[in-house]
Amino acid sequence: MSRLLRRCLVVLVLAGGASLSAAASVQLEELTWTELQARIKAGTTTVLLPVGGTEQNGPHMALGKHNVRVRALAALIAERLGNAVVAPVLAYVPEGAIDPPTQHMRWPGTISIPEAAFQATLEGAARSLRQHGLCQVVLLGDHGGYRNSLSRVAARLNREWAASACRVHALPEYYRALSSDFDSALTAKGYAKAEIGSHAGLADTSLTLAIAPSLVRGEALVRKATGPDGVAGDPARASAELGRPGIAHIVEATVAAIQAATQTSHTR
Repeated sequence: MSRLLRRCLVVLVLAGGASLSAAASVQLEELTWTELQARIKAGTTTVLLPVGGTEQNGPHMALGKHNVRVRALAALIAERLGNAVVAPVLAYVPEGAIDPPTQHMRWPGTISIPEAAFQATLEGAARSLRQHGLCQVVLLGDHGGYRNSLSRVAARLNREWAASACRVHALPEYYRALSSDFDSALTAKGYAKAEIGSHAGLADTSLTLAIAPSLVRGEALVRKATGPDGVAGDPARASAELGRPGIAHIVEATVAAIQAATQTSHTR
């Protein structure tokens, strides 16, 4: 066998392995339509719609923190559920007024869209997914600022779909697990609320280090007194070790909440 032929066979084997791996993915955007159709026919009727946000996260953490984190967590949750796929992350969310800028829009890189456009996008996505047979649509919001919008969209669609078993779940347990629950766990370990923080502080940064460490700039964890930097808290002592129990709790709490919510929907 010639060297060229051997190389071609190796490439074909590797390509075949990659295809098999992609077909096993829980990420909807990595599947073909026929692969997804087969999954739905086999009983996959739950879809997780991860909602992130593109915003400043201090000098030490990348702008896409919410997007990368919620995608990774949604995959872990879907794998545990066994009957779910993950829709593409919604990275464009309300982040404050644009001109004059408010909230996170005061720092470069933040992208903000109107609340009405955000809600319309969520509705369109949920309707699309339901049309294909993904009847239980779970909204996973990694950012607290749009919780009310998620609830409004779920309420509107659930009223419209009341005659069917299909539902939209604006799951509060996911955000509660990564915010107040994790904050309480850190408080129990002796960390002060001022250090834990509410944005890009000890808690937020530790969770990100545990699941997407490449997003955190270690050399910038120690803050310098150069004026407002977009951080509420102190990330200096953040670590993946602190974040890992939080990640495990987020997955456990969310899986339990989804199973309870979808079971209730099916028995209506």
